Amino acid sequence: MDSAPAPASGPAPLPEEAAARAVASLVARHGAAQADAIRRGIGQVARRWWPEDGDAESFVAFCEANYLADEGERAAAFARLEAAFEQLDGHLLELRRELSRPVELDLGPVRPVDSLLQNVELSAHLDDDLYGSKVAFFALLNFPVHTLKEKRRHGAAWDREAWARARLLDRFAERVPAAAVQESIRARHAAAQYVDAYNIRMDRLTTPEGRGLFPEGLSLITHWGLRDDLKSRYAEGASGLPRQRMIQRVMERIVSQEIPAAVRGNGDLVWCPVTNQVAAAPGAPAPAADVAAREPDTRYRRILELFRAERGIDRHTPETPTFIRRKFDRDRELPERDVEALLISILSAGELTGIADRIRTRLGRPLEPFDLWYPGFQPRGTHVAEALDRIVGERYPTVEAFQADLPRILEQLGFAPDRARWVADRIVVDPSRGAGHAMPAARREDKAHLRTRIPSDGMRYQGFNVAMHELGHNVEQVFSLHAIDHTSLRGVPGTGFTEAFAFLFQARDLEVLGMPGPGEEARRLTALHELWVAYEIAGVSLVDMRTWNWLYANPDATPESLREAVRRLARDVWNEYFAPIFGVRDVELLAVYAHMVVDPLYLPDYAIGRVIAFQIGRRLREGNFGDEVERMTRLGCLTPDAWMRAAVGGPISAEALIDAARESLRDAPHEAGAGAVLG
Repeated sequence: MDSAPAPASGPAPLPEEAAARAVASLVARHGAAQADAIRRGIGQVARRWWPEDGDAESFVAFCEANYLADEGERAAAFARLEAAFEQLDGHLLELRRELSRPVELDLGPVRPVDSLLQNVELSAHLDDDLYGSKVAFFALLNFPVHTLKEKRRHGAAWDREAWARARLLDRFAERVPAAAVQESIRARHAAAQYVDAYNIRMDRLTTPEGRGLFPEGLSLITHWGLRDDLKSRYAEGASGLPRQRMIQRVMERIVSQEIPAAVRGNGDLVWCPVTNQVAAAPGAPAPAADVAAREPDTRYRRILELFRAERGIDRHTPETPTFIRRKFDRDRELPERDVEALLISILSAGELTGIADRIRTRLGRPLEPFDLWYPGFQPRGTHVAEALDRIVGERYPTVEAFQADLPRILEQLGFAPDRARWVADRIVVDPSRGAGHAMPAARREDKAHLRTRIPSDGMRYQGFNVAMHELGHNVEQVFSLHAIDHTSLRGVPGTGFTEAFAFLFQARDLEVLGMPGPGEEARRLTALHELWVAYEIAGVSLVDMRTWNWLYANPDATPESLREAVRRLARDVWNEYFAPIFGVRDVELLAVYAHMVVDPLYLPDYAIGRVIAFQIGRRLREGNFGDEVERMTRLGCLTPDAWMRAAVGGPISAEALIDAARESLRDAPHEAGAGAVLG
C-alpha cells in the first residue's frame, strides 16, 4: 500500500570490482565448496560499506583477514558475539531506564534537566560504533542475514542455533546513521511526554446546565483513562449514561482538536464539552481572555514529527524503504496485506450483528457510538467501579504492597510456588506517571519493570487492571530471557504475541482479587466479548494504517491537513464497518487512541494479539496454565507462523474466534428484556 518513493539514496556504494576481487581471493584460498557462503558474506558487507569505512583496498584486506572457513571457529565467534550483545544491549537499556526515570515515574515534579537527560540516547550510537569498529562487518561476512521470505520458507527446518544466528544478524539487516536514529527517538520522547501529561479533570466537566457528573479529584489520562472509566459506567445502568455521553464528547473534541488547550489537567477551569465553553472554577481566579482557545493541532504535529523522523531513516533502508514496511516486514514479520486481511476478516464477521443485538437487548436502548467499548460479556461488568476501587485500594495502598503480593498472584494464576517466586524475584514494580507499561530486561542480570499508576491514597481498580495486563508482559519477558537457551532469541515474535499473554493475565484480574471466577455462562460469553473487542480495535488499527499510507502519499502535509485526513479516514472506516451495525454515520471515535501519537502502527498488534490470545487461551485451558505459559514463552523470537505452529499447532487466524462466537450465539437463548444490563 505504501507506494510513495523514498528520499534520495544513502552513501555511495563500494565499487563492484572490489567485491569481485575479494570473492576471487577467498574462493582461491578456501575452495569452491565455500563459494556460495563467501559470495553472500562479501555481498552483505559490500552493501553496507560506506566511504568512511575505508577504500577498496581496505575492504578487500578486511575480508581476507576475517572470513572464517572453519565451522568450529564460526560457532565460537557466534557465541562470543551473542554474549557481548547481551551485555551491550542490557546495560544500554538500563541506562535509558535510569535517564528517563523521573519523567516516566511518579516521583515528583519533572524538572527541565530531567527532560534534557531523557533525550540522551546512547544506544542510538551503538550500531555506528559496531560498524566503526568493524564488528558488524565481521558478523556480516561470516553469517547470513535472512529475509522474511527465507525465514518463512526455510525456518521450519532450522535448529535453535540457526534461529539464534538469524536473529543476531537481524540487527545488521539495515545500516542507519546515529543522527537519523536519534531524531526518531527524540520525536518519540516528545510525543510520549505530550501524551503522558494529557489528563482531563473529570471533576471540572459540566453539562450545559452547569451540573457536574464526576466525583471530586477524578483526573483521567487520554485515551486510556477516559475509555476505561466509560467502560466502568455500564455497571451504573441508566444513571451512568450521561457520564458516558460526556466522555464520548470529550474524545470527539480531542480528535478534532476543538478541546480548549487550557483545560488539560487544569483544576482552576470548568469546561462544558457539549458547548465547549470554559469558565473559572468556584474560588479560582478569573481566567485569561483566550482561555477557550483550542489546542493548536498539537496531536497532529506530534504525528508529523514522527513521520518526518522516519522519512530520515527511509533513505538508509532500501530493503524496507518506508516506516510501514519496516514495521510490518521487519518488526512484525507479517506483511501489511496479511494484517489488513486479518483485520477485515474480523470487521466483516456476520456474527457481529448478533452480538450487537444482544447488547441492545441488555442495554434496553439503541446502540450509541461509545458502545464500541461495551464490557458486559465480562464478569467484571457486574461490579461497580467505586466498589472495585475500595477493594483494590485496601489491598494495595503502596507500590511495595503490590510488589510483595506478586508471588501469591502468580500462584493463584496457576504457577507452582517455586516458579512463582522465581518469576516474581525478576520483576520490579514502579509507580507510573503515565497509564502504565512493562519494560523488559535485555541481560539476565537485570530485572523486568512493571509500571502502573498507584496514587498516594492507594491503587485503584483501573490501575490494578492495567497492572495485571503488564504482569502478563513481564512474565513473558522473564521466561523469554532468563529461561531461554539463546539470548539472541529473547522475547516473542512481535508485540501482538506479548499482548496476547497480557490479555490473558488481565482477563483474570477479578479472580486474583478473590472474587468468583467465571462460571459456565461467563465462559460461553467470552467469545462474544473477544470478538466485540477485536472488532473495535481492528477498526482503530485500520485507521492507524490508512493514516500512515496517507502520510506517505502526502509527505508535505501540515498539522491541519493531517487532522482533516485522520478525521475523514476515521469516518470512512466507521461508515463501512460500523455504521451498518450502530445505525449512525460519520463518527470519528476510532481516531482517539493515543497510540497513534506516541507509538504509530502499534495498534494492529492489539488486534493480532486478541486473535492469538484466543488461540493460546484454548490451549492453556487444556493444560496447566503456568507450565503452558512457560513452554510457549521459552520458544523465543521465531517468526510468527513458526511460533504459532510450535505453540498451538496452527497459523494465526480469526476463524477460531469467529466460529466460537457463532456457536455461542446459536447455543444460548436470546436474552429478552432490558433488565440484565450487564453480565
